Amino acid sequence: MRAARSPSERLYFTEYGSGSPLLLVHGLMVTGQMFEPVIAHFAARHRVIVPDLRGHGRSRGLPPPYAATQLAADLPQVLDQLGIESTAVLGYSQGGAIAQQLVLDFPDRCDRLVLACTFAFNMATLREQVEGRLLPLVLQLLGMRLSARLIVSPAAPQLGRERADWLAGLIADQDRRLMVSAWKETMAFDSRRRLAEITCPTLVIAASDDQAVPIHHARMLHVGIAGAELVVIGAAGHGLIWTHTEEFERVTDSFLGA
Repeated sequence: MRAARSPSERLYFTEYGSGSPLLLVHGLMVTGQMFEPVIAHFAARHRVIVPDLRGHGRSRGLPPPYAATQLAADLPQVLDQLGIESTAVLGYSQGGAIAQQLVLDFPDRCDRLVLACTFAFNMATLREQVEGRLLPLVLQLLGMRLSARLIVSPAAPQLGRERADWLAGLIADQDRRLMVSAWKETMAFDSRRRLAEITCPTLVIAASDDQAVPIHHARMLHVGIAGAELVVIGAAGHGLIWTHTEEFERVTDSFLGA
């Protein structure tokens, strides 16, 4: 493993393994550590690059904005530092929105795209709009530690106590003020009208029982991105990367040609 910061904006990232490059983009309120269960597997076949996005983890010192355009614009700097012209990109949850923005703004930097448990527009239903406006209030009232427990609790039975505690710890360690700002930017993200511009081979991975990002979002991506593949993992929720790790690795490997 190698840890470093990109020289201009000092975005923190870690690097593992060797082979064809694979950039992993984490979701909101966590860090690149969310990929810990799959890194060893992918690093056996790929040069895996795992950044902490602006405002998150060890990149929390970087100033706003935390809009998808800025978070995506930070990533080519990491690739430039590593001498990587083009890479496969895997974005999970809100990281999938950042991955889409990266492909839209820097199409030559991505040769294959994996979008897991993610969305083109996360405010598509009334329920999502209500929940979206409530979350910043919850974070401000409860703080990160109690909010983390509340966020993780629905998935805890599937995750198991040890993994649930680990995930809650990742969330609790984030800065409340920065996460409120980042979440408001997430609510504004909308790639629906631009999905047709994504032309690289794309895999959409969805969880059949995902309550955080319901399956209609995956279908929207599948229809909107020409030629995209859709794989639905059954009996899985939003945390399928931790609960159905081997299946997640298998479908990703198949798509990447590992």
